[in-house]
Amino acid sequence: MPIEIKMPALSPTMEEGTLAKWLVKPGDTVKSGDLMAEIETDKATMEFEAVDEGIIGAILVAEGTDNVKVGTVIATLVEEGESAGTPPVLAPVGSVAAAAPASPPPAPAAPAPPPAISAAGAPGRVKASPLARRMAADKGLDLAVVAGSGPGGRIVKADVETATTGAAPLAAAASVAPAASAPAAVAAPGIGAAEAPKPVAPVAWDDTIPHMLDKLSNMRKTIARRLTEAKQTVPHIYLTVDIRLDALLKLRGELNASLEARGVKLSVNDMLIKALGVALAQAPNCNVTFLGDRLVRYARSDIAVAVSIPGGLITPIVKDAGAKSISAIATEMKDLAARAKDGKLQPHEYQGGTASISNMGMFGIKQFDAVINPPQGMILAVGAGEKRPYVVDDALSVATVMSATGSFDHRAIDGADGAALMKLLKELVEHPLGLIA
Repeated sequence: MPIEIKMPALSPTMEEGTLAKWLVKPGDTVKSGDLMAEIETDKATMEFEAVDEGIIGAILVAEGTDNVKVGTVIATLVEEGESAGTPPVLAPVGSVAAAAPASPPPAPAAPAPPPAISAAGAPGRVKASPLARRMAADKGLDLAVVAGSGPGGRIVKADVETATTGAAPLAAAASVAPAASAPAAVAAPGIGAAEAPKPVAPVAWDDTIPHMLDKLSNMRKTIARRLTEAKQTVPHIYLTVDIRLDALLKLRGELNASLEARGVKLSVNDMLIKALGVALAQAPNCNVTFLGDRLVRYARSDIAVAVSIPGGLITPIVKDAGAKSISAIATEMKDLAARAKDGKLQPHEYQGGTASISNMGMFGIKQFDAVINPPQGMILAVGAGEKRPYVVDDALSVATVMSATGSFDHRAIDGADGAALMKLLKELVEHPLGLIA
């Protein structure tokens, strides 16, 4: 009897995904651990491995199909000599069916449907992978003018990479659409035909439509759902401190000079990850999760680091950050960030974490309040370091100062405990030798 191969849940929050590519075909023999397909989730493109041994009997969901629900049968596996039948290969969503009856019954003539407007000038759905959409959005590229090389003309990552950045936006549809598409004037109740309002002139689609065409990616749906949940259910309390960076910057320069031969370069963010990990170890009341009727306390500091990627945000995790050397954190973050931008992180590398850090200093942002990433209890928002008037030893001076804001879940963390954590963080950054002791 054929074994059903179902769309897997590749993460605890995954509800649907895109079957990006099949790595096998009907008749192929597979064994446990063999790669069968590439599946795009809300965070990454992941490889799907076979669990059982057998022969691929039929492919039931074609590569390129979006919004495949977890649990959907996508293929069958049979034993040698067993018949798999002849189930049809389903076409990707929105495409023409792959199979048709051999002798379709005659049908009465019907009016031809309105001609479809070309992809380059219409609000029709553009077939593209979620990763391609995120990359196009990041490059400011209109997918409607990109030729797709994937299955069924689907636009994939390689098409966006080779496309010209800043390709022309959607053409003004008013110049190509038939006049009949203009909205007709409708008389309001009680108004005669002679008194009906004048037709409204059509608005050029390039003025209003391009920003409404993109279907939400799985990643954007997840971000929207989780941030809404966080702001609606988590009572945030915000605590801000100004931190002098001069000593940290001096130490960073000295460490980088000594690490140059090893090919390691520390960033300020690497040192702040370490500082937050150490501070949480010294202020354990902030390294917690609120679970309704109980409070979970963590023995180590796993810091989730916000990384911007095309189309969204992902938070790879530096585990046990307080116990690692800054050079180890720097090396790990370089690898995690690179694979995050390529969509190659595994779920265990971005799920979990006991606290988060988000640094927008590189954009010149002075100070901001970050949204807590449930079920974590806090997140640190880091602004830009800048020269400011600052009192040093009771004398007005100029120092490099940054503002850091902690967002705390007030159900789990009292204001005094949050303040103690921010005080510890300030002391660690302003006296950074403690980070390497």
